Amino acid sequence: MDLSTQSGDVDAAARWLEESRRWFEDALQGFLGRAELGPPVLAEALEYALVGGGKRIRPALVRLLGGAPAEPADLAAAAVAVECIHTYSLVHDDLPCMDDDDLRRGRPTVHRAYSDATAVLVGDALQALAFEATGGVSRGAADMTVALARASGPAGMVGGQALDLAGEGQSLGLSEVEEIHRTKTAALLGASAELGAIAGGAGPERAVQARKFGLALGMCFQAMDDVLDVTGDAQTLGKTPGKDLGAEKGTLVAALGLEGAQAQAAQRASEAHTHANALGLGDLGAGLIELLLRRKS
Repeated sequence: MDLSTQSGDVDAAARWLEESRRWFEDALQGFLGRAELGPPVLAEALEYALVGGGKRIRPALVRLLGGAPAEPADLAAAAVAVECIHTYSLVHDDLPCMDDDDLRRGRPTVHRAYSDATAVLVGDALQALAFEATGGVSRGAADMTVALARASGPAGMVGGQALDLAGEGQSLGLSEVEEIHRTKTAALLGASAELGAIAGGAGPERAVQARKFGLALGMCFQAMDDVLDVTGDAQTLGKTPGKDLGAEKGTLVAALGLEGAQAQAAQRASEAHTHANALGLGDLGAGLIELLLRRKS
């Protein structure tokens, strides 16, 4: 199936995403150098979780929506905050009592490298560090903190995780699967774009538009995750493929079949293009959407 929806310079977007990844790694190292990370065993496990690579899509969204108007330190803090929340969710998601996975970002998961208890504490600490980061920005600290809390709490990511676990072994319809996607994955991408917009001095209307863009992109991203869980391999994905199928999770592939899931990803990408155009994100925004739609990992 042809997943292309609109034109966009995918190669340029890939180069920009790599540049954003390097920008974020520098910002993260600066933050870790200043932060109080606690006892050595916790500090080591925190750094293991945070510096383990990954696409850094969420920090890139912060950077994309913040742009030149943002104070560099605020942009870096917002990027670190969303990645702390994302990483905490992965650490907890991989635990035996949740999705029980041994591989993340091509390495042993935190509970395998350390212990279950350490992984729980790492997740707890990462959540606290995220709000320490948003609370210290010079512009929009309260708005950032509320947006991030809303996206990561019971009405967002944590609630989505609860729905995901409850749906195991169930035959879920499209609306139920999409509610899991909206809360568990897309909410945080929406917040990433929103935090970037706030850092850039956006008013309420643009901040909401940014969140809608991130939500649509997140729905596309998770749709492709469902597809790749079926079509990908461990070496390319950096995590165990087939986990969703094995756990009888509610996925778009289970609800719609492989081609139906691919069509949903393309539809969500089209929605993201609409919001990107309204935000004036240009060829870079279009290219980023297409890049995520066509990804293999």
